[in-house]
Amino acid sequence: MAVTGDIHDSAKVLALGLATGFGAIGPGVGVGFIFGKTIEAVGRQPELRGQLQGLMWLGFALTEAIVFYALGMAFVAYAIA
Repeated sequence: MAVTGDIHDSAKVLALGLATGFGAIGPGVGVGFIFGKTIEAVGRQPELRGQLQGLMWLGFALTEAIVFYALGMAFVAYAIA
């Protein structure tokens, strides 16, 4: 049975997956850090829960945006190569 297809196409698909995966590692750690520190801060000063929660969601949104930038750039690299 012969393998059909171009190795260049398979390399592009592999690079797309790796770029997205590596681009998600940092934000994944960052989101865990954000939520962990928020829980720690609320445990120390429960009266500031509302203010801390708003800042937590802002930090979460900004950190998660990095994943979408990595995915977008991976698609651009896939289309160009």
